[in-house]
Amino acid sequence: MINLELPKKLRASANQAHQVAAQIFRPISRKYDLGEHEYPVELDTMAAMVDGLSDSGTQKISGASGGRSDDEAPSTDVLLNANGGNMSALLNALETSWGDVGLMLSIPYQGLGNAAIAAVATDEQLERFGKVWASMAITEPSFGSDSAAVTTTAVLDGDEWVLNGEKIFVTAGQRSTHIVVWASVDRSLGRAAIKSFVVPRDAPGLSVARLEHKLGIKASDTAVLLLQDCRIPKDNILGSPEVNVEKGFAGVMQTFDNTRPMVAAMAIGVTRAALEELRTILTDAGIEISYDTPPNNQHAAAAEFLRMEADYESAYLLALRAAWMADNKKPNSLEASMSKAKAGRTGTDVTLKSVELAGAVGYSQRLLLEKWGRDSKILDIFEGTQQIQQLIVARRVLGKTSAELK
Repeated sequence: MINLELPKKLRASANQAHQVAAQIFRPISRKYDLGEHEYPVELDTMAAMVDGLSDSGTQKISGASGGRSDDEAPSTDVLLNANGGNMSALLNALETSWGDVGLMLSIPYQGLGNAAIAAVATDEQLERFGKVWASMAITEPSFGSDSAAVTTTAVLDGDEWVLNGEKIFVTAGQRSTHIVVWASVDRSLGRAAIKSFVVPRDAPGLSVARLEHKLGIKASDTAVLLLQDCRIPKDNILGSPEVNVEKGFAGVMQTFDNTRPMVAAMAIGVTRAALEELRTILTDAGIEISYDTPPNNQHAAAAEFLRMEADYESAYLLALRAAWMADNKKPNSLEASMSKAKAGRTGTDVTLKSVELAGAVGYSQRLLLEKWGRDSKILDIFEGTQQIQQLIVARRVLGKTSAELK
């Protein structure tokens, strides 16, 4: 069973991440929101710090680990709780996103592709790719939420894979050192033939077509990538190259069980930032928020704040549960989707309602509230939209297949 008391070692790590968010991210947040596509040079110092922490083994920096990189055995206490790489990465993502989620997505070695590598890579591949900065390339111009509709192809030619296709909305697609690309090794076999490949930035045939102008997370670069006869080594395919029609593409989909709680944590961090700012605004306006008085007997703004705070707490606990299950090697596909759905919806609701309740100052650039409202929307979209998460949850709860419930 989950223990809601965070271990001391994780509290220390989360506090360090919070200090980074407060002292580095917050002061430059507006600067890089206005200067879209401008590289945050302040993050250069973080690259060395992240590398040092990773080498020392004091923190799991490279995204969710899927339980692969935990050196410690599970705790031997009565509850048999293990809190490892997934929980640590979740708390770090939450705290840094409290500062600025766009900057958080720009931290070296923190790419979503790192979680994919940890989820399905072999031990030898973990040795080679354990310290890279890997972005994730899934979406294509012909599809968004249906990951099984991948049209990018990978053909084995001697000792190399040859990839062809176009990928869009690739977070950190220009800055990362490697890209985890989803491609089909045999389109006639459907989704079972979809595999993930690690493509180095300097691979011949890989190019950045353009950078997108976005509503939010402007500090993070979002790229369109072209793969034109792009050649990579044969052993850069993650997991087995064999196509198992019965298993489908569960291997690559396992990636989402690791990354969705991470995205939930990002949304929770932005949500908490908005709630803290709103509480200050309401308090300064003389509106008391009481936990002893029924909401319907309080100021309307106070009652709304209490509702949103309850949603925040629910999202936080769901995300903790999903990460805890991953660390304890329990299947968490349902919980990962539940946490992503709840946190994504809560993030957009709370940030936009906070803008509304703050009045004119909330809509202006005097505060970061309006920016958090813009940033939060993507957290309800990428890694699977709100609607897709609800569909997955419904399938799991009702015991339906994707063919039975669409």
